[in-house]
Formats: sequence, C-alpha cells, structure tokens
Amino acid sequence: MTDQLTYPRGCTFAESDWDILSQFWYPIAFSHHVKDQPISATLLDQRLVIWRTTAGLSVANDICLHRGVPLSMGQVQSDQLVCKYHGFHYSSEGRCVLIPSQPGASIPPKLCLKTYPVKEAYGLIWTSLAGGESHPLPDFFEWEDADYQQILPNAVDLNAAAGRQMEGFLDVAHFAWVHTETFGDSNNPIVPRYDVTPTANGVRAEYLSTVSNFPKGLQDLAPADFQWLRVFDVYFPFTARLTVHFPDDGRLCILNAASPISARKTRVFCPICRNFDRQMPLEPVYEFNYQVFAEDKEVVEAQYPEDLPLELLAEVHIRADRTSIAYRKGLSALGLGTVYTA
Repeated sequence: MTDQLTYPRGCTFAESDWDILSQFWYPIAFSHHVKDQPISATLLDQRLVIWRTTAGLSVANDICLHRGVPLSMGQVQSDQLVCKYHGFHYSSEGRCVLIPSQPGASIPPKLCLKTYPVKEAYGLIWTSLAGGESHPLPDFFEWEDADYQQILPNAVDLNAAAGRQMEGFLDVAHFAWVHTETFGDSNNPIVPRYDVTPTANGVRAEYLSTVSNFPKGLQDLAPADFQWLRVFDVYFPFTARLTVHFPDDGRLCILNAASPISARKTRVFCPICRNFDRQMPLEPVYEFNYQVFAEDKEVVEAQYPEDLPLELLAEVHIRADRTSIAYRKGLSALGLGTVYTA
C-alpha cells in the first residue's frame, strides 16, 4: 500500500473534507457477497475492488495499472486477482506477480495496487481509505451474542448526503409525521425533554416517550402505560446504533451505517439484533424495515440544501433538535467545512 495521497477522479468532496472523512471506517459490502469472485464498491468517490483469498479479504483501487480496466471485471484464480483485459495477476497484497504475455519478464515495482485495510464485522466488510488507525469500529456486540437474533436487511441507496440521512435517523420529532404508516402517530407528536451527552467517539441521546415501536396493528401488545426508551449512540461521522427497550426486557438494536458513495449518494447498511421473537419468521421484519426506510428516503432525498448545514444559524432549531445540534457540532469539531458537508 502506498502512502501517496491522491484524490479520486471526479471527487465530489472538498479536499479538506475528504482528508478528514477518509480517516474513518465505513462498510462497503456484505460479507456474504464476496465469495470466489471480485466485486466492486465505491467509497468517497473512490472506486474499489474487493476479493477474497485464503489469506483473507483484500480491498484495492478498482483499476489495473496496465491499461485502466476495472479489476472487478476479472476473476480470482489460484488465490490471485486476474485482470479481464490482459490477464495480469495480482496477489492478495496487490503486487503484480505475473504478466502472462511475458512470463519471464521482470515486473516493475510500480505494478502494485493501492490497497486499504479491511475488517469483517456485523456481516459487513469495512475499510478506511486513510488507514483508520485512530478510530474504532462502532460497538455492536449483540451481533456475537447468542441471546440475540442477527438480522441483515438489504442495503438502502439514497440520492442524498450521508449527513442528512444520519440526522434523519437520529431525529425523534418526525415519527408522528413521516412514519404514520409504520409506527408513528400524528396524535402523539409531543417530544418530551431528553438528554444528550458526549462520548469518546460521538454523542449519546436517551429519549423516553410513549411512541410505540411496534408496527401498526400490533401496538396493543405494549402495556397502555409503557414508556419506550430509545438510546442513540452516535459514532462520528456517519454511524449510529439505536437500542429500543421493549416490554419484558426486550431489546431491539439497529446499526445505521451510512456509507458515502459520493457527496450526494449514500448506501445505508443496517444490521439488526433482537432478543425476542427469535423463532418468528423474518419476512415481516424485513418488510417493516424497508417500509420505514422508504418513508425516510422520500423526505431525505427532497431536502435542500442537499448537504448538511454545520453552521447552526443556517437553519432554525427547536428543543426537539438537541441530538441534531450535538451531531452538527460534533462534525464541525472534526474539522469538516463549517457551512456544508456531505
């Protein structure tokens, strides 16, 4: 892996923002999608190829250094990534190890792909374009807990900035207006006071209200006087976990990991864990999750300015926006652009 800093072709981010965002970890694919052949992904405008060998997973720029063909068009043979155009073979470390048309030729050292660190966690493949040494993955320990059921819905693609999507996930005042077909109630719009506190990697918000998390048609399952506790743990810049406290010590844990494809395109990965209804069919869970995201998608894709305003005076705030305000302040503290950032 080379250390030379280069920005992706056609980068849609300000270079100063890209420098900061590239230091963090983001999911780029599902683990089960990377089997015996390479696949492509895009993160922060950088086109990537992901492939698996006996040495593990590898992530590199998706370009053969010979004639610029995407290596994701190729195949994996004998633990080597093989370019579709001229058959150049690359090792799991990204080094070219064979030029089939000149099998005895010396291979130039510059025939080495730009590679990136990679981790597998929560059913996802994560990478960091700038190394990620200073930042941990978000905590989602329930994924390895035998008391919890692990659920992995499909990713959701948005024509929207990652910051806008994240803020929408953290917002509690929109339940009564956006999610009226899934779990919200326009007759219950009041947002009680709640606390937001800083954490080592972001902020935490604890929100207690009477807004049920059961789907419409099942909301009578909760006691009439039940108070729903929702705990949001934000991991800057674009990941948050939500823990919903259900009746009878039930816990629903949702990891919202917004992966910025570009400044205005986002892919959201959403692993889910729960310690109740573990023997029930999963189809209703998937359907409910997709419907909730579809409700959010309609609103988030329509917002403008498209980027998230970090200058607090750019938009009006109310008391219910405490998490949003803390989130914007946190992104500003990272050094991201003070007016807008994607």
